[in-house]
Amino acid sequence: MTEEFDYFRDRNIGKLFDLLLQVGTELHVTDQRLHAMEALLVRHGVLNDGELDALRATEDEQRVLDARREAAVARLMRIITESGPAERPLRDQWEATLEKRAGR
Repeated sequence: MTEEFDYFRDRNIGKLFDLLLQVGTELHVTDQRLHAMEALLVRHGVLNDGELDALRATEDEQRVLDARREAAVARLMRIITESGPAERPLRDQWEATLEKRAGR
């Protein structure tokens, strides 16, 4: 890791901080979009206020929700397990993904 990107002098703390920033960013964006969508649906009479909180997923819907959760956790775990210098994080994982898609 170059000095310029080594803010904490500890690669593991840096990764933890990156993870925290990623989670915070995703949570903020999701919260804002969910609030806006719910407000629009209530405003247009598609939902009653509070109806979203009372929703119980069907089995199929739950499978989709579970898959989305697993994908989110996988994205977070990549931050912890990534290799390579901080100025090009996930380079090895990116190249491996491209090779996998190319069928190599």
